[in-house]
Amino acid sequence: MREVGSCGRQPWKVLEEYRGRYYEDAWPTLPQMFRISCERFGERPCLTIYEPDRISLSYNEARDRAEAIARWLHAKGIRRGDKVAVTGKNSPEWAAAYLGVLFSGATVVPIDYQLKDEETELLVKTVHARILFVDEEKFDRFRDKGLEEVISLKRGIGTYVYDLDGLNERIEDAKSDDLAAILFTSGTMGNPKGVMLTHENLVSDCYLAQGHLNLFPTDVFYALLPVHHAYTMLAVIIESWSIGAEIVFGKRMVTSQILRDLKQAKITMLLAVPLLFNKVLAGIIRGIKEKGPVAYALISFLMIISGLIKKLFRVNPGKKLFGFILEKASLNTLRIGICGGGPLAPSVFRKYNQLGIDFIQGYGLTETSPIIALNPKEHYKETSVGRVLPYEEMKILNPDERGVGEVIVKGPMVMPGYFEMPAETAEVFTEDGFLKTGDLGYLDSEDYLYLTGRAKNMIVTEGGKNVYPEEIENEFQLFEEVDQILIKGYQKGQNKSEHIEALVYPSADFKWNDSGEAAIKARIEAVVSEVNTRLLPYQRIERVEILKEPLEMTTTKKIKR
Repeated sequence: MREVGSCGRQPWKVLEEYRGRYYEDAWPTLPQMFRISCERFGERPCLTIYEPDRISLSYNEARDRAEAIARWLHAKGIRRGDKVAVTGKNSPEWAAAYLGVLFSGATVVPIDYQLKDEETELLVKTVHARILFVDEEKFDRFRDKGLEEVISLKRGIGTYVYDLDGLNERIEDAKSDDLAAILFTSGTMGNPKGVMLTHENLVSDCYLAQGHLNLFPTDVFYALLPVHHAYTMLAVIIESWSIGAEIVFGKRMVTSQILRDLKQAKITMLLAVPLLFNKVLAGIIRGIKEKGPVAYALISFLMIISGLIKKLFRVNPGKKLFGFILEKASLNTLRIGICGGGPLAPSVFRKYNQLGIDFIQGYGLTETSPIIALNPKEHYKETSVGRVLPYEEMKILNPDERGVGEVIVKGPMVMPGYFEMPAETAEVFTEDGFLKTGDLGYLDSEDYLYLTGRAKNMIVTEGGKNVYPEEIENEFQLFEEVDQILIKGYQKGQNKSEHIEALVYPSADFKWNDSGEAAIKARIEAVVSEVNTRLLPYQRIERVEILKEPLEMTTTKKIKR
C-alpha cells in the first residue's frame, strides 16, 4: 500500500484563517470557497469571454449574479438537495448558472451539450430535475418537455439567466457532505450512470492537487474542453475559483481559434487533451523543419540541452532559448501546460519541457473528482501520469510479475457512489472501501503512478502475455500520417488465440482517390513497421486496416472503443 500523508506545499492551509467565519467542516462547500475568494480577490476578473471584445465579470460581480440566480431558484421552490440541470456551450453564463445552483443549496447536474436531445431528456428525468438551464439552439426543444422552467444561457431567447432574481429570503446552505454535482459518464443511453460528487470531494481534490502545483491569482485559465466534464470542471473552473484566477472561455476546438485566444487572452494555464497538444507540437516541429536541415539539427540539439538543464538543475532556459518559436505558436505567455483525459506519449511530454513550457501530466476519473495523480513540475517523470496526491491512499490490486495490476484508491476525493444505483456502486468498491479504477498500472518507490491500459481492453496473446493497447497507441502520437489509431485483439487459428491489429484513420493530408489508395496504404504500413521495430515481439501489430471514415470520439477527444 502506498499512502502520502503530506507534502512540502500545503495550499489548503490558507483556509484555516476563514474557519469559523465561512465554514465549520473539514472542508468548505463550493459557495463558501467562492465567498472566501471574493473576500481575498473580489475585484479581480473571474469569468471572461472575447466576442471579439473582452467581456468580464469580477469575482464580486460573479457572486452577485450567482446569489440572484439562487434567490430565483428558491422562489421557484428549489431547496437543499434538489436537482437542477445545466447544458450548453462553454460560456460565463454556464458557469454563473452552475454557481447559482450551488448557492441555492441544490445539486447541479451538468450535461454534455453534444448529446442527442432524447439522451439529454433521459438524464434530466433520471435525476428528477425540475429546472433546466440550456443554450439557445435547444431552448424551444426543451420548453415543451414538462419541466417547470427552462432558462436560456443567451440573451434574447426566452428568460435569460442574468435577468433572474427573487426575494431576499433565507436559503438553507448545503453541507460539506451534501451532493454538489451529479456527472454522467460516457455512453449514457439505456442505463445512465450518474457519478455523485459531494462538496468535500470537489473542494478537497482542488486543494490537494495544488500540493503538486503552484497556482496564482494572476493566472489566466483557458476553458476550452467541454465544461460539463469533470476534468474541466475541477482543473479549470474550481481550481481558478479557489485562488482568484481568471477563466477565459473558448468556444471552438479549432486550432486557429485556439491560438488566437491564447495570444489575445495571454493564457498562462492550458489544460487540454493529448489530441490538442499533439497537433500544436506537430505544427511547431513542422515549422522548425521548414527552416532547413541545419537549423532543425541545431534547434533539436539545443532542445536536448535545455531539457537536460531543466531536469538536472530545475532551471528552465527554454523560454529564453526558444522564445521566438513559442511566440509564433502563441505559447509565449503560457506558464504551465497540463495534459489529462487520456495517455500522452513521453516524447511529447519531453519536447514541451525542452521548449521551456512547464508541462505535466495528470490522471483521474469522474468518480474521483477527478484528479488522483499529478506530476509536480519541479520533479516530473515523463513516463508517469503523476504522483499520488496528499491524504490519498493508492495500491495495486493483484500485481503481476511486472508489478502491474488494477489501480485502486481511497481518499476525500472519491465519490460516495452512483446515483440511485446501489448494486453498481457496491461493484466498484473493495470490501475495505477502495475504489476500483478499472485502469492497470504500477507505482514506483516515490509514489509515481505508471499506467499500462484499461483492464477491459487488455489483450492476452497465445503465449499468455498481457498486451495493453494504449501502450502501443502511444507510439503513434507524433506520426503526422496517423489521425486516429485503435489497437485491438482479433482471434486467429483453430484455437482462437488473440493477435493484434490496428485500425488506422489517416491524416487529412492524405486524400482518398483511386490512384492514391495504394500509396496511402503503403505509407501507413511503413509507419506500423517502424513502430513494430520498437515493440517487444509479443506486442507487434500483425494486421492493419485502413479506415475511410473516422472513429467516433467522446467530447474529450478519446476514441470510443
